[in-house]
Amino acid sequence: MSFTVDGKRYRRPTNTDNKKLAQAILGKINTKVVEEKWFDKEEQITDYSFDELATQYETDWIPGRYKSDFRIHLIRQLKERFAGYTLSMITTKELEKLQSERLKAGKHKRKIDGKFWVIPNKPATVNRFIAAIAHMFTKAADWGMIKKADIPKVKMLEEKNVRLRYLSLEECEDLIAACDEYLKPIVITALNTGMRRGEILSLKWENVDLKHGFILLSDTKNNERREIPINDTLKDLFKALPRRLDVPYVFYDLSSGKPYGEVKKSFASALRRARILDFRFHDLRNTFASHLIMAGIDLTTVKELLGHKDIKMTLRYAHLAPSHKVKAVDILDKTLKGNFHDSFTVEARRDCAVNATP
Repeated sequence: MSFTVDGKRYRRPTNTDNKKLAQAILGKINTKVVEEKWFDKEEQITDYSFDELATQYETDWIPGRYKSDFRIHLIRQLKERFAGYTLSMITTKELEKLQSERLKAGKHKRKIDGKFWVIPNKPATVNRFIAAIAHMFTKAADWGMIKKADIPKVKMLEEKNVRLRYLSLEECEDLIAACDEYLKPIVITALNTGMRRGEILSLKWENVDLKHGFILLSDTKNNERREIPINDTLKDLFKALPRRLDVPYVFYDLSSGKPYGEVKKSFASALRRARILDFRFHDLRNTFASHLIMAGIDLTTVKELLGHKDIKMTLRYAHLAPSHKVKAVDILDKTLKGNFHDSFTVEARRDCAVNATP
């Protein structure tokens, strides 16, 4: 049950499965609230279980706020890990212990030489667990289940996302040529827009404005609206794609009319035919950004096209633009020459040469 006192929302278990009894308990509390006889300290439940918080979070907070089931997957693993724990038992020390456990041995298994090995989680994966449980405790404080001062704090692990795999122009051509016919326009779109796989596969014609030349994305990973210009290659591609009045999607199965849910297998087959190793679909996004940077496009523009919230995400491509540093030094060189040319006369240069003679 939940009720509000002085603008603050409280949640309390009724400890009963009887709906009428639960309503009676809530009615009693509401009466106390109206009569100003309800006091937080008096009515405060001393300690909630983590399972209660996780269940409340999963049913009341997550629906409609996350596009995938990944957060639910994390919550259910956390429920398993902290089964039997009350909220007061989950301290900073316990969360640091969780970090160590996840780093040592994750849930993912990989078959190597005929045997299955448990693959440790990377720091980025462990941080997703910590971020999830941290937000759960924040909501617990908002819901009156704990005090804000009791929220455990733990430092996030350093993430070393150094991978930056991208294709050369020749490899791009080889990959497109190796794709199945239905996959080719999807890959071409990725290479020309930097859109994420999910954004491409869920793209609808209502988001494509061929007249003004841009794609409008409103349902993005960062929940921020993003506009992507359509170049001539994309314009010709979109005009050539088959369209059906009863299918709103740009890319769909011609036989069923449904959008493609996954292209992993066909993409892997195309990579094998093109003899391209160590490459993922998401690396098409890296390819898009890398070639923009190498063509001299500034980092701010690339950041906006990719939809990065923080410029730090885009800075990983900065090393691909050494020409920017050369250009900056050249500008300085011209400026200094302009200022010192008149004062640095031939005589002054001769004096320098004489004084420098041993």
